Amino acid sequence: MYIQHEIGKIGEELAVKYLNQNGYKVIERNFRCKQGEIDIISKDNKEWVFIEVKTRTNNKFGKPIEAVDINKQKHLLKAIKYYLYVRNLENEYIRVDAIEVYLNKHNYKINHIKQII
Repeated sequence: MYIQHEIGKIGEELAVKYLNQNGYKVIERNFRCKQGEIDIISKDNKEWVFIEVKTRTNNKFGKPIEAVDINKQKHLLKAIKYYLYVRNLENEYIRVDAIEVYLNKHNYKINHIKQII
């Protein structure tokens, strides 16, 4: 069985692969600051896309997107605002997405949810 940290890393790798296959340009991964963490920062044409990745091996604790509750969204928005400020991107178009990754022993499924906030 996977340990939780490994599951998250595998999910992020699969999410990056999915994004690359769908025309996104991955700019940065695992941006950390005191406000929080952004899993993946990418560009979709001229739009900056900030992506929260949630990976599950089963639905025992609910759907992955359910973990992106209001508290998580607040931390994510604070981290995004900080990122935009330090990178001088405050006038850019942005979007906040989530990618759910469902993993089992033999395959996986990706669910990309756009504009979660």
